[in-house]
Amino acid sequence: MSAVPVVPSYVQDAWWTPTPEAATDAVVVRDASTGEPVVRVSATGLDLAAAVAHARTVGQRSLGALTIHQRALLLKQCALALTERKAELYEASACTGATARDSMVDVDGGIGVLFTYSSKGRRELPNANVVLDGPAEVLSKDGSFLGRHVYTRMTGVAVQVNAFNFPVWGPLEKLAPAFLAGVPTIIKPATPTGYVTEAWVRILVESGLLPAGSLQLVSGSARDLLDQLDLSDSVAFTGSASTAARLRDHVAVTERGVRFTAETDSINASVLGPDAVDGTPELDAFVAQAVTELTTKAGQKCTAIRRLIVPEALADVVVERLRERIATKVVVGDPRAAGVTMGPLASTGQVAEVRRQVERLVADGASVVIGAVPGSAPTVVLGNGTTGTAPDGAFVTPVVLRADAAGPGALVHEVEAFGPVATVITYATLPEAVALVNRGGGSLVTSAATHDPAVAVELVTGIAAANGRVLLLDRDDARTSTGHGSPVPHLVHGGPGRAGGGEELGGVRAVFHYMQRTAVQGTPRLLTALTGVWHPGAATVDDGEHPFRKSLAELRVGDRVVSGSRTVTLADIETFAHFTGDTFYAHMDEEAAAANPFFPGRVAHGYLLVSWAAGLFVDAAPGPVLANSGLENLRFVTPVSPGDAIRVELTAKQVTPRETEEYGEVRWDAVLRNQRDELVASYDVLTLVAKTRVPEPALR
Repeated sequence: MSAVPVVPSYVQDAWWTPTPEAATDAVVVRDASTGEPVVRVSATGLDLAAAVAHARTVGQRSLGALTIHQRALLLKQCALALTERKAELYEASACTGATARDSMVDVDGGIGVLFTYSSKGRRELPNANVVLDGPAEVLSKDGSFLGRHVYTRMTGVAVQVNAFNFPVWGPLEKLAPAFLAGVPTIIKPATPTGYVTEAWVRILVESGLLPAGSLQLVSGSARDLLDQLDLSDSVAFTGSASTAARLRDHVAVTERGVRFTAETDSINASVLGPDAVDGTPELDAFVAQAVTELTTKAGQKCTAIRRLIVPEALADVVVERLRERIATKVVVGDPRAAGVTMGPLASTGQVAEVRRQVERLVADGASVVIGAVPGSAPTVVLGNGTTGTAPDGAFVTPVVLRADAAGPGALVHEVEAFGPVATVITYATLPEAVALVNRGGGSLVTSAATHDPAVAVELVTGIAAANGRVLLLDRDDARTSTGHGSPVPHLVHGGPGRAGGGEELGGVRAVFHYMQRTAVQGTPRLLTALTGVWHPGAATVDDGEHPFRKSLAELRVGDRVVSGSRTVTLADIETFAHFTGDTFYAHMDEEAAAANPFFPGRVAHGYLLVSWAAGLFVDAAPGPVLANSGLENLRFVTPVSPGDAIRVELTAKQVTPRETEEYGEVRWDAVLRNQRDELVASYDVLTLVAKTRVPEPALR
C-alpha cells in the first residue's frame, strides 16, 4: 500500500506532502469501478495558519497589483491551458466513475466558467479595482456633498470546501469570481475525488500563469482551517446540509464575521404540465430530461431531479416511457469501456448510503416501479468490454419509485438518495403541484414541461420563492436548453431553505460576493479620485486642446470642451420632421402641442438636439477618436422651443484601456443647456480612442 502515491497539497507556492510517518493515517481512495487503490490522502502536519497568512499577504499583494481586466485575461489564459491538457483530466476522472459525458459536464463545464468570467469581467466591469454600484446621490443643495456605493475587494482569503461529485467544475466555479474580484483562494476538495482537483491545479501551476499566493490546495483534512479565519475572509461550502449547519455554527462565522455561503442538499423537482399529454413534444422532453438527470454522474448531482411530479392521468404513461428509455439508452459499467453511458457511484460507501435512503422511502410507502433496491453487485459492462459483476465496484442501476399519496410529511420530500434514484409523484390540480414542489423545503432548481403560457405562469409564480432557478421546457427550447441539471455561469446557482440559502455564479453578481459594498460620502473631487469616474462639481480641465485630439494615454478624467451655441428655428424643426418621418404633433401642430401639459407649444425633437450636440462638440479631423460606440442614460429635461439656443458641455468621465487592443473606451459626460442655463438634456457618449496619437494625414 505504501507504493500508492499520496496526493500532494499546494501551499505557499510549493508542493507539499506529509512525511512518511505522518502519512500512516492516509485515507486510501479506490477506483470506483474496480476497487483498486488509486491514491492516498493526508494533510497531517500541514500548517494551515501559514497557508492563510500567505494568501492574505502574498496573494493579496500579487492580485491587487492587477486590474479586474488583467485578472480576467489571466482567467482566459488559464482556461486555454486547461483545454490543452483536458485529456489528462478525463483520464483521471474515469477512476471516479465518470463517463466521457460526465467528464464533459465537469471538465469542459469548469473550463467554460473561466472563459465566461473572463469575458464578462472585461465587458461588464471596469479596468480598475473600485466598482460603482448605482448612481451618485446628491446630498447637498449646492452639489458639494455626494454619496456613492462602491465595491472594493475583500482583504482576506476565499476558502472553498467542495463536494466529491464535481472535482473540476465545483472549485473552478468558485475560483473564477473570487480571482476576478482579486481575492486569493484556498481549495479544500472532497477526499474521494480530490486527486482530480490536484491534477488541474498542477496544470495551472506548471503553466506559470498563477500570480503568487493566488491559489492554494489542501489535499486532506482541514478541520482547523476555519479557526484561522476572520472578518476579511469568506467560506463557500458545497455538501450536505448537516455539515453546512456545523460550519455555520463555527465561532468564526457566528462571532468573527466570516462570510459563509452554502449550497447543500436539494430535493429538486420536475413538473409535467397537464397539457403535456402522451404524444406531445413536452412529454417526450420531460422523459428524456428525467433519464438524463437520473444517469448523468450516476445521479450524483446536487441539481439532479429527485421528484417527478406528474398529472394523475399520465402517471402510468410516464412510468412506461421511463422504463422504455432506460432500457434502450442506459448501459451501466466501467466508463472506460465502449458504449457505457452510466458509471458507478463514487465509492462503495455511497452505494450503502443510497441503499439506506431507498429503503427509507420504501418503508414510508413508496414502491419501486423500475429497477430494484440496490443490493448485491449488478451485472455491468466491465473495463475489458465483457459483462459480469464487479464486487469491489460501486455500481448500482437506475431506480424509479412511485408515491401517489405523497402529501405533507412524506419522506420523499425530505430524503435524498444521492444516486440514480427518482420518485414519480402524482397531482390532481396545478395548486397541488405547486404545493408538492414547495414541500421540498427549498431547492436549487425545478423544471416544468409545458407549452401552455397560463400553466407556466401559475407554476413559476407559485414555486419561484422556493427555488434558485426554474427551467421552462417545451417544444421550442427542448433542443437548445442546457437542461435541468446544468447551472450556467451567467445565472444564479443556489437556492433558499434546504438548498443552503446561498448564491453562486450569476455572472458578475458572484464577483460581488468577494467584495464589500460601502457607502462613501464626500466631495465630488474626492469621489472622483477614489472611483476614477468624474463627478459633476469636480475639477475640469480646458487646456486649449480639444479632448478629441488626445490619445488615451494623454486624456485625463475631467478634460472638457464647452461648445458655442446654436439657435433652433421652426424651419429646422420642420426639416428634421420631414427628413426623418417623425411628424409627431408636438413638433408640427402648435395648438395640439400647447394643449399637452409638457410642452409650451411646438418644440424641437430630442434627437435633433442630440444630433446637433454632436456637431457642436465633435472635432472633425482624423485623430485618436476612432468611433462612437454608443450612447447611454439619455434624459430630456427641458423642452426647446423655436428661438431657443443650445450649447454642450462635454467632459471626459471615465477612461478604460482595453488590455489586448490598441484602443480603449472613453465615457463622456454630455450636458445640453439652453440660453437661460437650464438643463435641456444629459447623457453619456461612448467613444473608442486610440492609445497613442494617430499620425496626422499628409497634406495634398
